[in-house]
Amino acid sequence: MTDLPRMGMVGNGLNASVVRSSIPSAVDAMVLKIRGLIADGGLVVGDSLPTERELCERFQASRNTVREAMRILKAYGVVSVRPKVGATIIDDRMERALDLFSFNTLDISRRTFNDIQGFRRLIEVGSVDTLFDLMRPEDIAEMRRINDQLRAAGTIAEASELDFRFHLRIVSILDNRAVRDVYGIMKPVIIRIMERAKELHNFTGDTYEQHAAVVDALEQRDRIRYQYALQSHLHIGIAFFEDSAEEAVDRDLSDQG
Repeated sequence: MTDLPRMGMVGNGLNASVVRSSIPSAVDAMVLKIRGLIADGGLVVGDSLPTERELCERFQASRNTVREAMRILKAYGVVSVRPKVGATIIDDRMERALDLFSFNTLDISRRTFNDIQGFRRLIEVGSVDTLFDLMRPEDIAEMRRINDQLRAAGTIAEASELDFRFHLRIVSILDNRAVRDVYGIMKPVIIRIMERAKELHNFTGDTYEQHAAVVDALEQRDRIRYQYALQSHLHIGIAFFEDSAEEAVDRDLSDQG
């Protein structure tokens, strides 16, 4: 029985740190209060928040706490704070998410590569029936135009950008804003994957031919051919990445030896 009181004490031990970390700070609490104010007050983009002094009085908080909370909301892309104007509600959350995601472009792990390509297969390959229902002749024409530009690209960066635009056009046919936004967030990593594949292989010719097969299958509404062409296209990129990763490991082991 003597252990029970000891476990209940927080003191200066591990339990104390756990309890402290589970309690939101004054700034965290203020962020939640301001977000609640926006939601409960029915405030929308373009509306102004109460002044700093008014927020301090409303929530019985210090000026430093309110200012720090506003900095966090600004970083989230929820508010814009300007001198003599105050805080205005905005919606730049997608841009902030994209900025954060772009930090992952320097090093792409094998798991990240496989996860991203797997997600793309779920969307681009798995949505074949919806694509057939919604696609229009102008979608086919635009994909062919982008692919022709890719074939003429002079650099890996240009070819990768056009490669991304080609696949984004496929996604756009779905007419689903959430899916398109997710692709926008993932763009820096997808572009890096495309660049890596093109560094290891013919950076225009092969991609052009693979894209052409995808468009042909779409135009002919050939479900099996479309899925095979697109899955093969994405799988080739995976194969290149895995070979490259294994070669890097071999080089590291050789250097250590």
